[in-house]
Amino acid sequence: MKKMVTAHKKVGKQRYRETHGLYFEDFEVGDVFEHRPGRTLTDVDNMWQSLLCLNTHPLHIDAVYASKTEWKKPLMSSLVTLAIVGGMSLNSTSAKGVANLGWDKVRLTAPVFVGDTIYAESRVLDKRMSRSRRTQGIVSVETKGVKADGTVFMTFERSFLVPLKKHSVDVDANY
Repeated sequence: MKKMVTAHKKVGKQRYRETHGLYFEDFEVGDVFEHRPGRTLTDVDNMWQSLLCLNTHPLHIDAVYASKTEWKKPLMSSLVTLAIVGGMSLNSTSAKGVANLGWDKVRLTAPVFVGDTIYAESRVLDKRMSRSRRTQGIVSVETKGVKADGTVFMTFERSFLVPLKKHSVDVDANY
């Protein structure tokens, strides 16, 4: 039977500290993590991120322009949704990670709009020991962005470097 990974570390009598992420040994190929809480997207998310990234396409930032398109309203920028879905997946995947190694196969499969509530889930595709870093392993996951109605609007694969438990830095000790 698989051991459950706890999100808390005992630091004293009846005292616990939240801990984020998993060590290399905690991952099993096929595991699926549902990332919560979800996030309801706003005009501010879309406007700020679009302008921050210099994505000035009027479909994202000009309601009058967008009203004349097939969507009839502004679309959320995919840079916004990628950033939020990636962030949602962090705590239960790469929060203990040493480095992101890359994103692959990013697919945008449905439109997303202001007011949509989105969630994310990640499935472990692969794990292996690093050939160049003997105290770390590489984990690959497929992450999906899912609207509250069940529509998958984004998928991507991501790989990251994670320490083995016995070689980790205990940042929780004084944090």
